[in-house]
Amino acid sequence: MTTKSIWPEVPFGEIAEFRNGLNFTKENFGKGIKVIGVSDFQDYSIPKYDELAEINPEGVVRNEDFLKEGDILFVRSNGNRNLIGRSLFLKGVRGSISHSAFTIRARITSEKADPRFCAYLFRSSLVRKTLSAQGSGTNINNLNQRILNDIRVPLPQLPTQQKIAAILSTYDDLIENNTRRIKILEEMAQAIYREWFVNFRFPGHEGVRMVESELGPVPEEWDVCSLKDEIEPVRGLSYNGAGLSDSGMPLHNLNSVLDGGGYKFAGIKYYTGDFKEKHKIQPGEIIVTNTEQGFEYRLIGFPAIVPRCFGEECIFSHHIYRVRPRADSYLQRSFIYYLLMTDVVRHQIIAFANGTTVNMLSIEGLQYPKFVKPPQKLVEKFDNLALPMFKLIELYTEKNANLRRTRESPAPETHQRRTGRERAGYQDSRG
Repeated sequence: MTTKSIWPEVPFGEIAEFRNGLNFTKENFGKGIKVIGVSDFQDYSIPKYDELAEINPEGVVRNEDFLKEGDILFVRSNGNRNLIGRSLFLKGVRGSISHSAFTIRARITSEKADPRFCAYLFRSSLVRKTLSAQGSGTNINNLNQRILNDIRVPLPQLPTQQKIAAILSTYDDLIENNTRRIKILEEMAQAIYREWFVNFRFPGHEGVRMVESELGPVPEEWDVCSLKDEIEPVRGLSYNGAGLSDSGMPLHNLNSVLDGGGYKFAGIKYYTGDFKEKHKIQPGEIIVTNTEQGFEYRLIGFPAIVPRCFGEECIFSHHIYRVRPRADSYLQRSFIYYLLMTDVVRHQIIAFANGTTVNMLSIEGLQYPKFVKPPQKLVEKFDNLALPMFKLIELYTEKNANLRRTRESPAPETHQRRTGRERAGYQDSRG
């Protein structure tokens, strides 16, 4: 730890034991046990168990590889140093679950430590920065068991730990409820989009004749267009690590976009260096990823909408494009956002992504896809439906940002002050 704690500190290795995850290959994928990998961390505090991949455990998994209730899982290796040490708490474990070699499992072994308190401790900004600073490596940064073993953690008396954990879990429950509401709203808007503009069951479709086009049967008077005629992508700021800081201008980057689209809050960075006017971005605008490690196509070309909670003025990095409608286009941002997530556009984008060790999507590749453009009145009607949903999503997003800030800021009674008995115990422990 870099600052003096009001509580006694102990090496984490005194209260926990550690184990690296499984080594397996694509040949091991199948049915059997679920496995948590680095991509399953994202912005979550506990795993999304229903979304985990499965492997055949035969010849790969031993009894000690299974995760248990109360375990804490850390990202061990990743190309992004800021992801090192990101953690998940194993709560509500269902069935047999293990974890990949790019993660480390910590299991609390001391009766003086509450696992849930320790999980919150390692999600605090102070400990996260310490872990990121400790990561070593060149192309891949690494956290190891020695670093976890030696890092000193504050440890109040058990009742205080349990009280803090109970308070913080209330915030997590509220965040989770808001997150579910956001997901429902996004799914509703996307379902309307698909029904109207993919399945062509829009209001009044019964009276419209279908005609052949290069994209198959489409409603009469709908045009087949290219995205280059409708959008203006701009690549973001190229920067080096020297410009990054704990404060400054919010910088949206590759890690600000979720796998499959949507905004990821854990990825935000802050920048204090120089930038140009074209690198600015406003809340509500669309960003699209243009880079991806490997070739899984889980991230490249997916969009996100910049939330308002980072302020009215931000910048964006060279790993993403800012996408605006052209001045002469009647397409709305809501339409463009869901258009970029349709299969017909995704397939065309992936066909243009190329590279050797990293997938890259050029501006030309993003502008190439063809799509079916509906009449202006129908686009405006969809926007009138989608806009209130977007505003509710923004509201719940802002609430979650406030809850996260409150959760991570010290509370006078539970986070900082010690009772007289605790003070006496601390003095006794120092002799």
